[in-house]
Amino acid sequence: MLYLFGFERIGVAVSDLYFVDPDPGENQEGAEHGVRLEIRRLAPGELKGSIYSARPIVVDQLIWRVDLLESVEGRPGSFDRTHHHPGSSGWEPDKRVFDEELSAEPLKWLGERLADLDGVLRQSGVDPAEAGPGDAAGLREAAPEIVDTVGRLLGRVHAGELGTAPATGPATSVRASWL
Repeated sequence: MLYLFGFERIGVAVSDLYFVDPDPGENQEGAEHGVRLEIRRLAPGELKGSIYSARPIVVDQLIWRVDLLESVEGRPGSFDRTHHHPGSSGWEPDKRVFDEELSAEPLKWLGERLADLDGVLRQSGVDPAEAGPGDAAGLREAAPEIVDTVGRLLGRVHAGELGTAPATGPATSVRASWL
């Protein structure tokens, strides 16, 4: 499932995730699942028809990512694999950063970060001037709704409805998610 919150030049994408990496590392042994949130560059595309036509939307490069993940074999709500990526190089995220506050209270931590877009951009190595004039205020205002969305998705992951392995059977490499 994918949710997208769009502002002027910044968007927030949220999706459930199921992941198996054939080359485990960075505190990852076995499958993990949960919810991924990304701050991305966002741009409206040119109309492809009349003034009434649907407008293409470009959800572009990654700026910041948080993965509220836990091992599939672990206890739901453990957040034992929860981490964030403070920046990226093109489409590739920087290394995982594990933060005790993030694992202890992930939704509170997330809400605080979403309310400080300029701080997140600076931490990501992005000039806050790249955001639109209303992006920080819009994101701050929408932060409770975004956090609520993340919480509902996490509940569905914990219930076994989302963030599940594909029905194709066991695999050594799987990434089942929009993000």
